[in-house]
Amino acid sequence: MPAIRVRGLVKRFASTVAVDHLDLEVREGECFGLLGPNGAGKTTTIEILEGLQAASAGDVEVLGKRWEQNARQIRREIGIQLQETQLYDRFTVEETIRTFRSFYEVKLDVDVVLELVGLTDKRNAWIKTLSGGQKQRVAVACAVVGDPLLVFLDEPTTGLDPAARRSLWEIVFGLKRRGRTVLLTTHYMEEAERLCDRIAIVNKGKVIALGSPRELVLSLGAEAVVEVELDRAFDAKSFAELPGVVAARAEHGLLRIETSEVHHVVPALIARLDRDGTKLLGLRTRHATLDDVFLKLTGSTFAEADVASPAPPEAA
Repeated sequence: MPAIRVRGLVKRFASTVAVDHLDLEVREGECFGLLGPNGAGKTTTIEILEGLQAASAGDVEVLGKRWEQNARQIRREIGIQLQETQLYDRFTVEETIRTFRSFYEVKLDVDVVLELVGLTDKRNAWIKTLSGGQKQRVAVACAVVGDPLLVFLDEPTTGLDPAARRSLWEIVFGLKRRGRTVLLTTHYMEEAERLCDRIAIVNKGKVIALGSPRELVLSLGAEAVVEVELDRAFDAKSFAELPGVVAARAEHGLLRIETSEVHHVVPALIARLDRDGTKLLGLRTRHATLDDVFLKLTGSTFAEADVASPAPPEAA
């Protein structure tokens, strides 16, 4: 039985369609990522799965149950970390966790939770004295103190510095070791590639790609990207004919070449530039990423899609 099964999910806000006939299936025990730019429909989808919003249409099962008939039982078996969690500043970390712990029949020991989220040494610290990353870890502690089978983490590392972000990653690894299912929303590529067993890339309310991070990158047909800075204007399409090139395009003034044969492409590229009298100002190679997958599917990068995304709609 899947931990989550979604068929034909639709969510409308007035005239705006935030989720557009979305299908999804999350297996038990996996970390599943919903990856997409701001406004893609990730948070709306996860809030429907959490029972915080009602769907306009479609069928949703969580742990084999439906919110319409089994809301109380589902709430006992899931843990939720929202994008923004307001905690009482004058509670200590331990008092906060004990308060949330009291809401559940099945619960973890406070010491176990503190160790899981790496806050044992902060148990007596007031919430108001914590850093942003530490507050996020407290929010995750409150989500897991009821020993849930399924944990929802909605953009858990947004706004955190790299060190704090990696601390949150360790919590996810700990949940996976305990056999829990994690549904994670994020727009950080590295985070999704590192944490998730499978990923659904969401754009404009639809799933546009699904698979493991490795499968999605391999779908490009190219394992590497060569980025080149030249001293003059160029026609990117003319470089697509070089040996080993899968695709070539202009991006922010750079020539961007996708390939699985860097050792063939780079010498051929340099020879072509020498022949044309074009000066090479800079060249770097890197592994293909999920951002490259998104670019191929949509024609824009995640960062560009984030900038272009409208503000989230209000409920009608």
